[in-house]
Amino acid sequence: MILAIDMGNSNIVIGGIDQTRTYFVERVTTNQQKTELEYAVDIKNIMEIHSMPMSSIEGAILSSVVPPLTDLLLCAVKKITGKTPMLVGSGMKTGLNIKMDNPKTVGSDLIVEAVAALRDYTPPIIVIDMGTATTVSAIDQKGNYTGGVIFPGLRVSLDSLSSKAAQLPYIGLNKPSKIIGKNTIDCMKSGILYGNAAMIDGIVDRMEEELGSSVSLVATGGLASLVVPLCRRKIYFDEALLLKGLMILYEKNKQD
Repeated sequence: MILAIDMGNSNIVIGGIDQTRTYFVERVTTNQQKTELEYAVDIKNIMEIHSMPMSSIEGAILSSVVPPLTDLLLCAVKKITGKTPMLVGSGMKTGLNIKMDNPKTVGSDLIVEAVAALRDYTPPIIVIDMGTATTVSAIDQKGNYTGGVIFPGLRVSLDSLSSKAAQLPYIGLNKPSKIIGKNTIDCMKSGILYGNAAMIDGIVDRMEEELGSSVSLVATGGLASLVVPLCRRKIYFDEALLLKGLMILYEKNKQD
């Protein structure tokens, strides 16, 4: 089993995975005030909760979009496992052809997801990741990463709405019973949840037109489970997509 970690702006996804199964997936808050030791304790506690001995970890790999914390988390993993994690980045073998103006600017999380999607789904593929930002990535018929769309995530949109409008409260994101709300809170929930679902449906329709073919649709990320059921398109929800991609990249790049 390897320790696969994806550090995003809001959460750090920590999972144990091998080529046969995913043993656990947990999230901790990304916090730039935490020390190396505190992150090491977080990982150690997750392992203990799932009754996974540290000796079961044969290696580790990290994907990060938070540069100030990258080295700190690498050191935290080494502190508790004794192994230096691989870091997803320039120079790593991915097998992915990236057709962007500057391929080096593509987020490591998007690359990891595309690698996993190409193994498990038939191209062309659209990958939707719903976290702090929502990203929609397009992979063409030949398996090339051709670009995508980025827009504010659910929680960012909702927090912005509540902070800028004095009479609108901070609310949770459970699904309202009807799209036409009968009170302020349900109206806000409908706007955020059904609005994002409709946005994704619309973006997918336009991407399909541009790709010239129907596509496989897969969604991941901490907030995807709230929105995918409300979409009119058939979208597969794959919670462990990032971890699968990290496992693939670990195998491609490990020293024999």
